[in-house]
Amino acid sequence: MAAPLLLAGQARTDTTIVLINDITVQLEATQALNDLYNFKFEKAEQQFRWFKQKYAWHPLPYFMLGLSEWWKIMPSPHIRTHDARFLAYMDSTILVGEMLHDKHPEYRVEASFFLAAAYGFKGRLYSDEERKEWRKAAFAGKKALSYLDDCKKMNYLSPELLFGDALYNYFSVWVPENYPALKPILWFFPKGDKQLGLQQLKEVSYNAFYTRTEAMVWLMRIWNSYENKNEQAHQIAEYLHETYPDNAYFHRYYARMLYVRGFYADMERESRNILQRIDSGMVGYEETSGRYAAFFLGQLGEIRRQSDIAKKYYELTVRYTEATGATDSGYYLYALIALGEIADKEGNRELARKYFKEVKSKAGKKDEAFKDAKRRLKQLDKGD
Repeated sequence: MAAPLLLAGQARTDTTIVLINDITVQLEATQALNDLYNFKFEKAEQQFRWFKQKYAWHPLPYFMLGLSEWWKIMPSPHIRTHDARFLAYMDSTILVGEMLHDKHPEYRVEASFFLAAAYGFKGRLYSDEERKEWRKAAFAGKKALSYLDDCKKMNYLSPELLFGDALYNYFSVWVPENYPALKPILWFFPKGDKQLGLQQLKEVSYNAFYTRTEAMVWLMRIWNSYENKNEQAHQIAEYLHETYPDNAYFHRYYARMLYVRGFYADMERESRNILQRIDSGMVGYEETSGRYAAFFLGQLGEIRRQSDIAKKYYELTVRYTEATGATDSGYYLYALIALGEIADKEGNRELARKYFKEVKSKAGKKDEAFKDAKRRLKQLDKGD
């Protein structure tokens, strides 16, 4: 059977190829995926563009090129330079995927995977804390679910497709628990199951090909941030950093887990390495990673009672944060409190006041940092 002719000028092949399960395609994609996750974007995209020449009728190459743009966004989500290209590639995935889905039943399941993935990634971008486009995120999520349901109706939910189902099961419960204001948006969505979602993510991380690393990233984040399973999150972070040592996002997450778990010697090494890579202009290493690394080293200086070193790195934390505009972040606020405390101990009360007032101006009134700064200002006033 000939490959479907979808768009004028697109390439043909001589046989029907279910690309998502094709071992030859997976072998060809393996190094490209390794390059992508190791931030060797040019090498990865060279292979993906070759896929686009060979399989222009299929959504896979467009999705992989979009995934490359996604990982350029990941280290510093506040930078929107790559948003337009990311969305364009995902929209191309959807355009080609819908034509394959609607006109060629033999490709329907495979097309559904890429349609669900493309809409899912668009939803992730729209729901990012830097964007908060909740209605767009909800629309994209609903579209992703509709294509997942397609596969369920055909009794087909491979490890690849299970990834989207896993995230839905977990976050459809987690979001209304933690963001009650968003409940109305989720009224028309079926209820999920958090524990089932975690089990599914584990299965995907063991058995999937295209979504394996993405599933591991989500497991790491969920275990660390929402489930209080720092040891498990640390294990994944270590594996990801060792497997993809030039991925800035994995690197800083690994440093974060070392800090959280009190492995200070290793944390110091990795944090210094991050700062060196920022100074050398290495791809993906920008101010956001610097904020993390500098804060960890500032904390280490305090632990060692080396106030000059602590002060140096807290000041660096402040500079990196202000460069990104993320002045409501905890690392920034507590770096300012620490600098105020150091200034107070050095007898410079005016400088201490300046730092504590800055915290009050940037933190929300319910934040612990706001309350701490307010208390310290009162103590300074009493001292006068």
